[in-house]
Amino acid sequence: MEMINHTGYGKDNTSFEELRCSTDFTSDIHKHLISLSAVNIFLSIAAVLGNTLIFVALRRESSLHPPSKLLFHNLATTDLCVGLVAEPLNVAYWMSLVYEDWDVCRFSAIASFMAGYVLASVSILTLTAISVDRLLALLLGLRYKQVVTLKRTYAVVTTFWLVSCVVALLYLASHRITVWYGRITIVFCLTITAVSYTYIFLKLRRRQTEVYKRVQEAHPKLTVPLDIGRYRKAVHSAVWVQLTMALCYLPYLVVMALRNNITMSSSYFLAWAASVSLVYFNSSLNPFLYCWKIAEVRQVVKETIRPALCCVCSFINVD
Repeated sequence: MEMINHTGYGKDNTSFEELRCSTDFTSDIHKHLISLSAVNIFLSIAAVLGNTLIFVALRRESSLHPPSKLLFHNLATTDLCVGLVAEPLNVAYWMSLVYEDWDVCRFSAIASFMAGYVLASVSILTLTAISVDRLLALLLGLRYKQVVTLKRTYAVVTTFWLVSCVVALLYLASHRITVWYGRITIVFCLTITAVSYTYIFLKLRRRQTEVYKRVQEAHPKLTVPLDIGRYRKAVHSAVWVQLTMALCYLPYLVVMALRNNITMSSSYFLAWAASVSLVYFNSSLNPFLYCWKIAEVRQVVKETIRPALCCVCSFINVD
């Protein structure tokens, strides 16, 4: 692929952001950009449908603690907006490169970055808050509902949106601040989430072992049924959630970290575009993860889609 003599912020001070609307990187990858656009259109539709379903299910679900429910509402909202706003803008940007419409390109490049940045930032911060919320529920016990209140959770969620919007707006003044904040936030959030879930399952294993020993000491002949398979499945589910987040976000981090140390090229631009698509893919995947991981949400989703499926089947049978 075509090589361009721009390494990071090269001697001519031309940055990657400033080269995004040019033929330097994209003249020989138009077919790839069209393919990525098609994939993102599909992901956009999946994100809208999936997260709308989750949003409706959460409104009907009543067993979740209100602060926890608010966090999932916020996450479904950000993922829904990714499908409605960020991905269409990204597709518009890529297609403007294909058709070399530079006015549309400049607008959509900035708009897609800022929209995607805000939504991805709020999404990953909310995912981290959910992991911390679950950790606090385990550690605080009966004090959990007194400490984790709906008012405080609203304050946290509002802070996520305000900080993300402010940092995204700083992109117009200095893209370096925005990019570095994003890198640090992703690494920090992934670490906190992984540590939280690891501690949760280690703590649960310890507690289960302690209960087993106490029962055996009191009743030596009593056999305590320990569903190892179910417990192992729960642990694996948490691990898969973390691996999915890592797979979706880490490639983008790697690509952005390498941009100051490699020669800019069409290959690099394509890798960057693919990594952005992978980040957006997380918004389409999240609804499936919620249904898989959260029994209450899974049950409500089943109850929500069952009438629709029955109507479709009835319509088919009539025809």
